[in-house]
Amino acid sequence: MLEKTFNPQEAEPRLYQAWEDSGAFQPKDDPNAETFSIVIPPPNVTGRLHIGHALNNTLQDVLVRYHRMLGKAVLWQPGTDHAGIATQMVVERKLAEEGNQSRREMGREAFIDRVWEWKEESGGMILQQLRRLGASCDWSRERFTMDEGLSEAVLKVFVELYEQGLIYRGKRLVNWDPHFETAISDLEVENVEVDGHMWHFKYPLADGRTYTYVEKDADGNVVLEEERDYISIATTRPETMLGDGAVAVHPSDERYASIVGALCEIPVGPKEHRRLIPIITDEYPDPEFGSGAVKITGAHDFNDYDVARRNNIPLYRLMDMRGALRTDGAPYAIESAKATALAKSGELPDENTVDAINLVPEDYRGLDRFEAREKIVAAITAEGLAVTVKDEEGNDVPLVENKKIQQPFGDRSHVVIEPMLTDQWFADAKTLAKEAIAAVEDGRTTFHPKNWEKTYFEWMRNIQPWCISRRLWWGHQIPAWYDADGNVYVAESEDAAREKAGGKPLTRDEDVLDTWFSSALWPFSTLGWPEETDELKRFYPTSVLVTAFDIIFFWVARMMMQGLHFMKEVPFPDVYIHALVRDEKGQKMSKSKGNVIDPIELVDEFGADAVRFTLAALAAQGRDIRMSKERVEGYRNFGTKLWNAARFCLMNDCRPRADFDPSAVKETVNRWIVQEAYAASDAVAKGLETYRFNEAAAAAYRFVWNVFCDWHLEFAKPLFAGEDEAAKAETQATTAHVLEIALKILHPFMPFVTEELWRETAGEGGRDGLLIAADWPRAVRLADGEAQGEMNWVITMITEIRKLRAEMNIPPKSKLSAILTGASEQTKARIERQRPLLMRLAGLEAISAGDTIPEGSAQTVVEEATVALPLEGVIDFGAEKARLDKEIARVAGEIERLDRKLGNEKFVANAPPEVVEGEKDKRAAYAAEKDALEAARSRLP
Repeated sequence: MLEKTFNPQEAEPRLYQAWEDSGAFQPKDDPNAETFSIVIPPPNVTGRLHIGHALNNTLQDVLVRYHRMLGKAVLWQPGTDHAGIATQMVVERKLAEEGNQSRREMGREAFIDRVWEWKEESGGMILQQLRRLGASCDWSRERFTMDEGLSEAVLKVFVELYEQGLIYRGKRLVNWDPHFETAISDLEVENVEVDGHMWHFKYPLADGRTYTYVEKDADGNVVLEEERDYISIATTRPETMLGDGAVAVHPSDERYASIVGALCEIPVGPKEHRRLIPIITDEYPDPEFGSGAVKITGAHDFNDYDVARRNNIPLYRLMDMRGALRTDGAPYAIESAKATALAKSGELPDENTVDAINLVPEDYRGLDRFEAREKIVAAITAEGLAVTVKDEEGNDVPLVENKKIQQPFGDRSHVVIEPMLTDQWFADAKTLAKEAIAAVEDGRTTFHPKNWEKTYFEWMRNIQPWCISRRLWWGHQIPAWYDADGNVYVAESEDAAREKAGGKPLTRDEDVLDTWFSSALWPFSTLGWPEETDELKRFYPTSVLVTAFDIIFFWVARMMMQGLHFMKEVPFPDVYIHALVRDEKGQKMSKSKGNVIDPIELVDEFGADAVRFTLAALAAQGRDIRMSKERVEGYRNFGTKLWNAARFCLMNDCRPRADFDPSAVKETVNRWIVQEAYAASDAVAKGLETYRFNEAAAAAYRFVWNVFCDWHLEFAKPLFAGEDEAAKAETQATTAHVLEIALKILHPFMPFVTEELWRETAGEGGRDGLLIAADWPRAVRLADGEAQGEMNWVITMITEIRKLRAEMNIPPKSKLSAILTGASEQTKARIERQRPLLMRLAGLEAISAGDTIPEGSAQTVVEEATVALPLEGVIDFGAEKARLDKEIARVAGEIERLDRKLGNEKFVANAPPEVVEGEKDKRAAYAAEKDALEAARSRLP
């Protein structure tokens, strides 16, 4: 006999091992079988399972289990990403905690050996956690972005793209992380609003020049006119003034027209060596913002970089790799003279010559950038070159605005990112993106939901060169070598590079590739490319990519580029973008808020099936998921409902029969449930085929709980207990067959409990194989739909009578009579056939068709007939009216209170959105309750 309850802690590891031992996770050998393949978004080797991973991998597993049951050769390719910055950070922290040598003290080779040791000992924990979730990946094919095969793919791609001119080395502005001392991508920068300052400074005009400065109002009236010997600028980063190459004003700004082309003096550094820069025009400055004049520091600001490049302005780098002001180069007097000469001549030497110039005065060299900021502000102010305003007492004080500014932080280091001009390796993303854009435009790849295509296009059509180099030690070291003269040789090995160099001694580039460079090759490199393997031919392109919106740029776009370039096909025809998982109030989860939900803790408490079903049931396209323990507990109860239904079936000897033909059943109840079961199977399949996971889960839930458990098993009880042996045997076989269908359509969502029940309900002969390898239910169509119509009528009749009983506060034990007026002949026949069910399940002592409605009857309508329940002597009409009036008044009061609250503009504007939505939900619930109460009141005589 089946145990009273399902024990996930005992069953899950046992069942998972059985699946893995059976080879069910591996693609079937049949070369004629249709294929279905997914590559797992490779989690960081440092990672631990969070709720977003749980959602992502649950949805993938739902798909692969479904397609496996369709008989396809299914490959779910697992693996991990080496996660350059994250892994290096973890190992460096571990070395420090253990009191070992630092990375730099131990040297590159020893450090990399230590990282590999850590990876073997501690890396990949997330893959073990995915097993706890039930992920049915083909673990025999597990890959790592730095394993031998994938490293070979990376080398080949880099060399080929370099030889095709699509990878190059150049000096460009990048996001520089001073903590990790490496470039990072725009996508790894978090812009955070912080408290900041805007300083206003005077840049004196060269050679004592002056001009008449005039300001006018919107009507053209002069509001200020004065003679000035300076131009005013404002900055939030005074330390970058040292690297200014120009001051820019808008071509239409009349205030500065007379001094365009003049030189002005940067008010920083030794007075006798002040550097001069030109005043230029450009469309970038906004005449309405601040003074309308902006300093152009092209080597330390992305907007300024574009202005400088357009106007041939030198790019002067001020900082070293740790965010401190440079200490290299000649004395400031010499370097300043070089820069001033360039400004006067208008000539622009090559970038390396300019980069060698260090314009940091000796007093500031070696200082941290923020320490230098304080000293520079103090020096300018002391010299009287700060713009001043009058304070309340009429004194001149420096103009310093306190304001909120957007400051860039590294998403891992959490330090302020510095725009930095450095030599990096770049991929020509604009060229690579062309075919990837076309593939989505012409439908070779489709996003689900489709609105994410707009996000994809916006980024791809404005794509910038992809900085692919990182100044790290852990990663794929760039296959480029340099000779003593700085000439570069790119090859797949040092021997090949040396041959290209004619045997000259070479030094390898120390940088590694951006982690996303290797993961961009994931759909084909994991299948053996560059070798032409059988797996590559069979499973590329993959069938669908399931991922989150935040890596559309990081990963999806780059896989599209590389897949089309090297495989000449899109890597996947469908991209399903799932939503965010938020807390029950709709807030984003974060450790600081204390609202993070650990999926492994949920699995420990409620079992993997409940967690999986919750995530799938809430995964509506384009709608964020609100997750709570209460929801998971609710779906754990659903699993319990299924378990108890199976126990009931076994107690009533519902066992599968090999000779059972579902199309030959005769009893109306059985014909009805067979059709309902196959309709549910079709609905679940439709939901999964269209990536509407919530609709698929809802169809399975609705059938199992509301149709099979709540109705069919109740309808079947009289047949199980009756004396008609043929009807009893048919109902037992039908119920067993329908339970099989229920287990099958639930299996992708709740694999553990369904697999256990598949074994426990097999009967004496057992079943061939595990449920994971069973066939998806193939629809059986019965000749007519009369059984559907009749049993759905029965359900509606019982439901409506039960609703009336609840609304009218009729005691549960009170037996009622039901009279149907206006009933058709079909309805009258149904009453006669289904009288026992109607009387037992609706709590009736009689049911009949009639011509008139008795006085004092509660009424409802089912199809064409009016159903009347005579209540004379059953309830006290006066007391019931009073009760309903009191309830209506109470609910109306609640609605009025909420209307006042929601009508308060201050509350709506200041309360958190989730609170406002909660109050609206309460108002809607009270309104529905009031409607029901008023309907009940209207039925009373």
